[in-house]
Amino acid sequence: MLKAISPIDGRYAGKTADLTAFYSEYALIRYRVFIEIQYFTALCKLPLPQLKEVPEEKLRQLERVINQFSEADAQEIKDIEKTTNHDVKAVEYFLKKHFDLLGLDAFKEFVHFGLTSQDINNTATPLMLKQGLEMVLIPELKKLLSDLSSLVESWKDQPMLARTHGQPASPTLLGKELQVFVVRIQEQLRQLSQIPYQAKFGGATGNMNAHYAAYPQEDWHGFANNFVEDYLGMKRSYPTTQIEHYDNLAAAFHALARINTILLDLSRDIWTYISMDYFKQRTVQGEIGSSAMPHKVNPIDFENAEGNLGIANALYEHLAAKLPISRLQRDLTDSTVLRNIGVPVGHSLIAFQAIRKGLSKLLLNKAKLDADLDDNWAVVAEAIQNVLRREGYPNPYEALLNLTRGKSGIDKQAIYAFIEGLDISETLKAELHQFSPANYVGRFL
Repeated sequence: MLKAISPIDGRYAGKTADLTAFYSEYALIRYRVFIEIQYFTALCKLPLPQLKEVPEEKLRQLERVINQFSEADAQEIKDIEKTTNHDVKAVEYFLKKHFDLLGLDAFKEFVHFGLTSQDINNTATPLMLKQGLEMVLIPELKKLLSDLSSLVESWKDQPMLARTHGQPASPTLLGKELQVFVVRIQEQLRQLSQIPYQAKFGGATGNMNAHYAAYPQEDWHGFANNFVEDYLGMKRSYPTTQIEHYDNLAAAFHALARINTILLDLSRDIWTYISMDYFKQRTVQGEIGSSAMPHKVNPIDFENAEGNLGIANALYEHLAAKLPISRLQRDLTDSTVLRNIGVPVGHSLIAFQAIRKGLSKLLLNKAKLDADLDDNWAVVAEAIQNVLRREGYPNPYEALLNLTRGKSGIDKQAIYAFIEGLDISETLKAELHQFSPANYVGRFL
């Protein structure tokens, strides 16, 4: 850990451990083995004439190879790769050895039959992304949404001075301001869920050339469609070159980046509210806020989140911009880039956890929120002038403009004096006197 280059595998390894099952080198090798075994099984179920004699029990034994796949198995494949200098070919040789051990040596040439490496990589990679998001990242995000929704409920009736352009503005409700972020994230999750995970499966240049050469009577494109959908739970891209288009993968990365951008916006807002003393933070026994200033309780969780979200988004944007571009039928630039899909997911996960920790430490400083409202009676000018508009009073906006714009010391007495000076009925004056910064908040839900 102390010698890890990336903080994901070093400082933050404990926070990202659940992602190693999906985005590590071990995970990539395991997913490749899984795809190869699923493919051989599908050929047997077709069935091809030469595979009709494969016993069902042998297929179950092959399934155990992936179910019991270990780090030692992955290391064996890495050792084979030292000779082959080809990662997918190393997987093929590993499986052929197991075919020999299982008494399937007569059928081992159907391992990786008619395929190119990208038929394995371009099915394994979207499957890794899909399952990693569904099993780790999105559940953590939903926990964050639940935490945020609890604060919405707790603070739904708490009035707060709004600030547009950083200046005092019509009051709002603290819970509603947090609910804005909840619904934004929910919408982006909905959009993310609508993006199909697509996989390329079509041979060396996408046309199933080798398959049709060996078995011209078979509907190999139909087979490939069914394999990707029924065995892997994804959608097959067709037609393709040697590699997947990555357009939908790019769309997923863009959706994840938008979620991160919303959370970055949230983190900055909460940071600002803390700096305004709207929130205090729970202290943790033994923690140090500053090496020099003992009094400090810094909003480090939201700062940590902001930094990690920024790194994640830089990588998501690069992945989305680079992957859909490939020279002619294929170049190799996608290969090294795809090995990094877990990195932005890791930084995102660290950020989600940091935000949750930060939210759990927030303590509402109600006195400060209420004091800020009481110091800004000028904000009820909007309410007064709109009621006067309703009554047909001449130039109400201009009257309030002269009273309030750029003026200091506009307090309750100044507003009340203004109301009393209006040429209106006592009933209307009484209605206007009902407005205060604390109750001029509109309605929330």
